Amino acid sequence: MNWKPDWGLRGRMALTMFLLFALYIVFAGVLFAYFQSLAVMAGFMGVFLFAQFFFSDKIALYSMGASVVDEDDGPQARKLHAMVGRLSQQADLPKPKVAIADTRVPNAFATGRSQKSSAVCVTTGLMDTLDDDELEGVIAHELAHVKNRDVMVMTIASFLSSIAFLIVRWGWFFGGDDNRQNAPVIVAILASLAVWIISYLLIRALSRYREYAADRGAAVITGRPSALASALLKISGRMDNVPKRDMRDTSEMNAFFIIPIKSDFIGRLFSTHPSTENRVERLRDLEREMETA
Repeated sequence: MNWKPDWGLRGRMALTMFLLFALYIVFAGVLFAYFQSLAVMAGFMGVFLFAQFFFSDKIALYSMGASVVDEDDGPQARKLHAMVGRLSQQADLPKPKVAIADTRVPNAFATGRSQKSSAVCVTTGLMDTLDDDELEGVIAHELAHVKNRDVMVMTIASFLSSIAFLIVRWGWFFGGDDNRQNAPVIVAILASLAVWIISYLLIRALSRYREYAADRGAAVITGRPSALASALLKISGRMDNVPKRDMRDTSEMNAFFIIPIKSDFIGRLFSTHPSTENRVERLRDLEREMETA
């Protein structure tokens, strides 16, 4: 496998991490204004960072209702383990944990803080939708995210965004009747809103580029860009047939999915992913390049 570092992706990741560090400083100031106590702020941030580093992968799997499976947990688990193991060897990666989410939404994602502590999750809807070659293309795409190490950056950005959103949503309940007491709460909520918007924009900017990078990586790992292109078209086509309740249950993982859930005009405008058509066209161009090489 001729794997070449994507310096465009690495540069964007470095810039995103720098901006996230600045956001952390702002967020710490928000918490200080909110709690009016340096000790409480430090304790909260400490727990927050500890949980983010050690439990982000478990939180992502839990939010999808996914379970880590062993090879002995049935034919689907055995099939996935065989694919993930073979493709991990081809990608020169430690074999990640394998998880299955029982949902009709046909999708997949990777999570984890490092290459050695990663997990690849596939939904039952995806396995029912794709053939083996297409499924391998999707799994290779997720392994490319792990090899590029962009999963950790996305996890940090998404976790920060989620905490800021919780303060925006529930902060009003901690206000009092006195306007002077409410002032720190209002400042904290407004600052959290800014942190949430900025972190979302960072996620959106990085995620679009990283999807192209992972598509290229999957093509290098499998040698079959057309298989992933076919999978993307099938997944995109099936999204409109998935019940809305299933869509709502999994929408919070949108930035991590191989295909985003929202497909209307507003969804495309604020999507964390490039369009399926553009991705498929690039994969077809790559297929032609590989055939003539």
